[in-house]
Amino acid sequence: MSRGSTTLSSPSAFERDGFVGIAGRTRHIYDLVSGIYPVSTFLFHEKAHKVALSLAGIRDGMRVLEVATGSGEMFRRIAGLNPNGMTCGIDLSPNMAARTQRLARRRAGAKQTHCQAVDARSMPFRDGSFDAVVCCYLLELLGSDAILQTLREMHRVLRPNGRLALVLIGQNHPAFNVLYRVGGKLAPAFWGRQVEKAIPPAIEVCDFSIEHDRKVQQGFYPSRVMIARK
Repeated sequence: MSRGSTTLSSPSAFERDGFVGIAGRTRHIYDLVSGIYPVSTFLFHEKAHKVALSLAGIRDGMRVLEVATGSGEMFRRIAGLNPNGMTCGIDLSPNMAARTQRLARRRAGAKQTHCQAVDARSMPFRDGSFDAVVCCYLLELLGSDAILQTLREMHRVLRPNGRLALVLIGQNHPAFNVLYRVGGKLAPAFWGRQVEKAIPPAIEVCDFSIEHDRKVQQGFYPSRVMIARK
């Protein structure tokens, strides 16, 4: 396995690195940075967001779910594409979810937008509730078991033939990988760890088929966009 790659075949590996109880710490830190987090989207994530939306096949009138809305930049883009549909969002951080809800209704002008603080491993939606699910930069913050739980939940809430759009932190630049590992050790609940190379087989294990797979670069920050169909 190449340097910097991660496997999901050892569920306890993430926990052995000190990530036990990461959900509570992640919720706390993202509550604290909810007001300034949009800066990171502008600097590092915006290009990948646009590529994901261009490939996801979202059309007006759909039922769309974003898992891990963050401070809401992607959520507002989705709501803008879907003014006559239903756009739902969840985030582990109550402050992030509330901020996303408030700004989406103010800026996107879409009335059918709903955000709430929810753990993605157990979502309060019926089977087959959504036409599309979008998830950006979340899986890096989860343990190995939780990644599979979350992917299975996304599969469950998607209708048959629905699409999942995933955006991940890339691993194709060695210098960036070194910096990210340092950040992950200093602030694990904020940075998490890179999992991009382990996600394609995990997606297939969860009964998705990958339709698009793109690498995106914004400045020095690499991302990977994958579109999978249920």
